[in-house]
Amino acid sequence: MKKLFLLLVTLAFSLSCYANSTQGGQFKNLGPWQVHYIAFPSTFIQPNIAKAYGLERSNYKGIINISVLAKKQGNPALKANLTGEARNLLGSKQTLEFKEVVDGDAIYYLAQVDFRNEEVYRFKVNISQGNNHQVLSFQQKFYVD
Repeated sequence: MKKLFLLLVTLAFSLSCYANSTQGGQFKNLGPWQVHYIAFPSTFIQPNIAKAYGLERSNYKGIINISVLAKKQGNPALKANLTGEARNLLGSKQTLEFKEVVDGDAIYYLAQVDFRNEEVYRFKVNISQGNNHQVLSFQQKFYVD
């Protein structure tokens, strides 16, 4: 089931990259890491997958998926501590609560955010591991299905 979730996230990522082709992929090099990120409506995943990961599926909920990889050869996935917030353009804030998912060699962090149709959120995610601390910032516009 985890492999299916990863496949669905990859599909969502592909759709997002297509929609944001000028962005050229959704990752940022932050210090010693390459941080991959995506935010998409929770309706992109199947009900059984959402249940397995403790995610709420709704037309008004988004999923944020973040992976932290080492920049060195092979880009191994890393465990890290993530905290963050999402703010809409009016300044309303939601605290992001990340869940760590380990699937074989893959490690990713999932959080959810409530949204309204065509609402834009600015995300600020604090990533730390030992003495390394970095901030991932990005924005995403959500649409209701």
